[in-house]
Amino acid sequence: MPTNFLLIGEQHDAPDHQRIEREVLEALAAKGQLAGLALEMAEQGQDTRGLAPQASEAQVRTALRWNDAGWPWKAYGPVVMAAVQAGVPVLGANLPRARMKDAMGDVSLDAQLSPQALAAQQDAVRAGHCDVLPESQIGPMTRIQIARDRAMAQTLIQAKSPGKTVVLVSGAGHSPRVMGVPQHLPTDMEVRVVRLVAGEASADTRPAVYDAVWLTPALPPRDYCADFKAARPGGAK
Repeated sequence: MPTNFLLIGEQHDAPDHQRIEREVLEALAAKGQLAGLALEMAEQGQDTRGLAPQASEAQVRTALRWNDAGWPWKAYGPVVMAAVQAGVPVLGANLPRARMKDAMGDVSLDAQLSPQALAAQQDAVRAGHCDVLPESQIGPMTRIQIARDRAMAQTLIQAKSPGKTVVLVSGAGHSPRVMGVPQHLPTDMEVRVVRLVAGEASADTRPAVYDAVWLTPALPPRDYCADFKAARPGGAK
């Protein structure tokens, strides 16, 4: 029996990762086992349910309210269209931006994770923001991450189909079993988590975190923190 949910955690700027995602979707569709595609790259409430498999890319982008500045269609279009052409829905799964401010102040989100998982998620937020966030922002930013993971999980649950698999494509930070989307899925649902890694696998790719790790060729070296700091107000020009 196919797994209920397949979570693929990617590195956003690795073209090999989007190629693999498209091939996975096509393989599941060829077996009649693809129930749908959920995406971090589009917001909850946006979907392609009303479109035919022959829909144009422009129609699909409109249906998903695609943000090309944040998520280049050139990279993700082939992934999305593979699902559309297979006749299955593509579902925005990310927390709508309009709800993020409320999430920042929602302390009940802290209780969605165990104390250990919450601490790990806070550490991930610190590292993901290159250790430049004031400590007062760590809690609110972590709540946004938890709310986003929960929104993605809710989208998967709503798309569940017996005998078929719903695929979630997201950044690798949303997929770890110990603190990501799997934490918000019912324990009686079957979940497989695959981490895509450009280059060498790191310590956080152990089996307790991911079911499988798929290595792709390394990308040219890039200082992501230098880019992040330069983009901040008052950052280097």
